[in-house]
Amino acid sequence: MNDINYKDMAKIYDFKALSNKGAEVDFAQFEGKVLMIVNTASKCGFTPQYDGLEALYQSYKDRGLVIVGFPCDQFAHQEPGSNEEIAEFCRINHGVTFPLMAKIEVNGDNAHPIYKYLKSVAKGTFGNAIKWNFTKFLINRDGTVIKRFAPTVTPAKMEKDIQEML
Repeated sequence: MNDINYKDMAKIYDFKALSNKGAEVDFAQFEGKVLMIVNTASKCGFTPQYDGLEALYQSYKDRGLVIVGFPCDQFAHQEPGSNEEIAEFCRINHGVTFPLMAKIEVNGDNAHPIYKYLKSVAKGTFGNAIKWNFTKFLINRDGTVIKRFAPTVTPAKMEKDIQEML
């Protein structure tokens, strides 16, 4: 899969990933939705953003917002748990009901194809690598990646952008 030119792929809908329960999730099912994809971690200074992400999800899911969390342990070993432990932590401590995927890598040779694609079409301020947990990508209803948000941007600060897309 390393020979794919991710930038030339038309939409996010071309990808699949595993849920935290091991089931394949075809991103084509999100066509027509506003999608936020975020790499997450349970032991990070930004972990309280789970609360804000869930609040956005609850406020706008009926209008077409889907938030998809991808746990990642590439930053200071801040997501050491199993997929089951991560899901339980998120549910108990932050009330998370938005979809969580299986733990992945977001940088390097083993980066998940979704992240290779996202980084190729929405570069960060200092290049395309994901710099830390809770980097967020906002994708409009036609599957175009519109904006990349740094980990320091709270979910509440993204609300206006989400409302404009809904």
